[in-house]
Amino acid sequence: MEVNAARALAGARTCFVGIGLPSTAANLARATANPDLVLIYESGTIGSKPTRLPLSIGDGELAETADSVVSVPEMFNYWLQGGRVDVGFLGAAQIDRFANVNTTVVARGPDRPEGRLPGAGGAPEIASNCRRVLMVLRHSVRNFVPALDFVTTLGHGAGPHDRARLGMPGAGPVAVITDLGILRPDPATAELVLTDLHPGVSTDQVRAATGWNLRVAAQTAVTAPPTPAELLALRGLKAAGKKAAP
Repeated sequence: MEVNAARALAGARTCFVGIGLPSTAANLARATANPDLVLIYESGTIGSKPTRLPLSIGDGELAETADSVVSVPEMFNYWLQGGRVDVGFLGAAQIDRFANVNTTVVARGPDRPEGRLPGAGGAPEIASNCRRVLMVLRHSVRNFVPALDFVTTLGHGAGPHDRARLGMPGAGPVAVITDLGILRPDPATAELVLTDLHPGVSTDQVRAATGWNLRVAAQTAVTAPPTPAELLALRGLKAAGKKAAP
C-alpha cells in the first residue's frame, strides 16, 4: 500500500502532506520514485527533507531540513488557496463512495457516546484547493462506509458537478490507495471504482471489505510488487522513526 502510494507521486512537483500513512508515502516517494518532490506540511514547512518519518506536523526535523518555513496563515492563504500545490495527500477514518471523508466523529451505537477523532486540520482546504488529491487508508467495512457519520472533508460531494457548483478549484480525489488495491472515480459519475488489485487479492475480497456495492472496472490491473530497493527504503524510514520516538 505504502509503496503504491509513493509511486502515485511520480512526476509531482509539490505535495501537501497529511500525517500518518500519507507522510510515509510522501517520504518514501522522495527516497524512490520522485527524489525532487517538494514536501509541504501544514505547520508551514516547505521543502522538508526528513531523514526519518516525522512524528507529527510539528516535528522539529521538518523545520530543520526545510528550504523555507512560513507562517500558517501564509501557508494556507498564499500557497494552498493560491493554487500553488500540485498534490494533496490525505488519510481518512471513514470514506464513502464519492471519496468524501470523515475524520471528526463516529457513531458507536445506541446509548454510547460518540467516538471523537482528530478532526479536520487542514484537510478541507487541501481537498478543495490542491490541483489533485490522493488518499491512502486501510480497506475495511469500518472505513469504507455507505454513509459518513460526519462529513469533514468534501471529495466529490454527491456527484460529478458538486465541486464546480461549490466553487472548488481543484480536481478533488483522483485515487484512493488501500492495502487491497486502488480505487478511482468514474469520470461520468464520480463514484469510486476498483481499477487495480494488489498481487494475490481478489475482487471478492475488496467487495467484502467495502460497505457499499462497489463497482469494478471492466478490466482491472494488477499492481507491480514492491522492488527490493523500495522495501529497503521503506524499512529504513520506519526503523529511523522508531529510534526517534519517545
